[in-house]
Amino acid sequence: MKVFPTTDDMTRFKKLKEVTARTKKGLKTWKIQGVRFFKQFVILKVEGIDDMDTAALYRDTDLLIPRDQAVPLAEDEYFLSDIIGLKAVLEDGTEFGEIVEVLQTGANDCYEIRRPGEKDTVLLPAIGSCVLKVDLEKGEMIVRIPEGLI
Repeated sequence: MKVFPTTDDMTRFKKLKEVTARTKKGLKTWKIQGVRFFKQFVILKVEGIDDMDTAALYRDTDLLIPRDQAVPLAEDEYFLSDIIGLKAVLEDGTEFGEIVEVLQTGANDCYEIRRPGEKDTVLLPAIGSCVLKVDLEKGEMIVRIPEGLI
């Protein structure tokens, strides 16, 4: 399988024992038998997929890694899957919206926030002056909206 990795460290695939794909029919897990690297891709040999036709059945499928095999995070780092779905709450406690996407740009990430009753979303830079606190237990991110952003 040719994989376009969305991790900062492609070599981490060497440490994985298995991968799971989210398919139209549900989740499918394979044991990893081999890992190679080619340009920006990871080439996985997984148990049960022995030819390109079988591998093609899983094209454009997301591969999921079990949380217990995830890369350890530094302080104030979060997995994208933990950020998406958080409520964006203003400093005064007013709910501003929900984070629906994380856009990874060259300089810094941006959080796409969908506001209730609004057609357009807001892109909030993921920087310290805008993101004041992330509380995964409460499911919220305390944010400050810079003047002129909306």
